[in-house]
Amino acid sequence: MDKIALVTITYNSADVLRPFLDCVWKQAHSNLILYVIDNASSDLTLSILKNEKDNRLQVVKNSKNLGVAVANNQGIRKAILDGCDQLLIINNDVEFESSLIEKLIKIQIKDKSSLVSPKIMYYDNPNQIWYAGSWFIKEKGYVPLHRGMKELDEGQYNEIINVEYAPTCCLLVKKEVFQDIGLMDEKYFVYFDDTDFLYRVLRDGRHKILYYPHVEFYHKVGSLTKSFEKDEKKIYRGNFFLQQNIKNHIYFLKKIGGLFSYAFIAWLFLKNNIKFIVNPQIRKNISTWLLINKSYFQGLIK
Repeated sequence: MDKIALVTITYNSADVLRPFLDCVWKQAHSNLILYVIDNASSDLTLSILKNEKDNRLQVVKNSKNLGVAVANNQGIRKAILDGCDQLLIINNDVEFESSLIEKLIKIQIKDKSSLVSPKIMYYDNPNQIWYAGSWFIKEKGYVPLHRGMKELDEGQYNEIINVEYAPTCCLLVKKEVFQDIGLMDEKYFVYFDDTDFLYRVLRDGRHKILYYPHVEFYHKVGSLTKSFEKDEKKIYRGNFFLQQNIKNHIYFLKKIGGLFSYAFIAWLFLKNNIKFIVNPQIRKNISTWLLINKSYFQGLIK
């Protein structure tokens, strides 16, 4: 039986942590270690973890918020050193069935895939799809869009297929992938870290990603990163979300390189300013406009 490492990052995750831990400890595949990398939580997260009695839990406490890529790498390195065969990179704002790991490993062996990701549903709308496979779209600056997002699940994406991208909300990865491809690029604080990693997997060509739809898995979307903010009954994109997405997309394109990528970077300057004007989810004030353009240039020099 493979030794599985679950790697999850906490940052003020107290509101979602208890049900996540319950799902982990109920897994039918019991040969696992849960690595929780805490990015300096100031709520009850560490108190909840301290009260856990399962000896399969290992907690790494960071003295400050090091970001997603760094924290994931801390867990990945530790898991490989501890002799784990596979790593399940997973959010803790999720809930899932007790046979999740068992099913992912079974189909992985059958298909001879190195990476497997399940169909992911919205927790608040459990019949609505969040992720049902994804591919890199060159015409959108190589951004992978989730297939089926916000569609009612009627079995239309129940075919087991190879994909190019899967979010690290839940991604089973053989340790050999990290040994061949490398770890997460730590220049990404959050967002695009998984995009970058899986684009490198695709370009390398030695490993394939499988999408597996026959699992119950629910994501509390946006509960940890606070990608949206409410202001006077209106919902806006948060400043942190805008900053990280804008600069990281540009950095990602720079890494890909080539004439198309640099032309797209130039186009993004215009596109971001057009979105500022026409997108109702972006605040119309000078500070937001400055943030958008400052983030663009931060991506150029990153």
